[in-house]
Amino acid sequence: MDKILIRNLKIFAYHGVMEKEKANGQYFIFDIDALVDISKPCESDNVDDTVNYALMVDCITETFTAQKDDLIERAAQRVAEKLFESFERISELKILLKKPDAPIEADFDWVGVEINRKREDFCNE
Repeated sequence: MDKILIRNLKIFAYHGVMEKEKANGQYFIFDIDALVDISKPCESDNVDDTVNYALMVDCITETFTAQKDDLIERAAQRVAEKLFESFERISELKILLKKPDAPIEADFDWVGVEINRKREDFCNE
């Protein structure tokens, strides 16, 4: 299956278990693989035949910043649910959500979660 890829999407939000995370916020970074059949837009050269990645970025940003979650696991899940709801051509998603400034006393690049979801897990079609 073909993919639409979004890499290193940086979003400022207020997720975390600690109160200071919810008060001060921090940057999070998304890598997203959306499985989409892009054979039709390859022929038509028409954006209406594909999943518009600019609209995907808007959807991800709006969903991710709409509320404060304790866990990035929940925040990633909410993003997956909204992407499936908003873009019917997406059949599967892999979302890697990185938290580079997690309040951990250690030297690390980032911590994060990766979720893999299929449309049939959310939508009864």
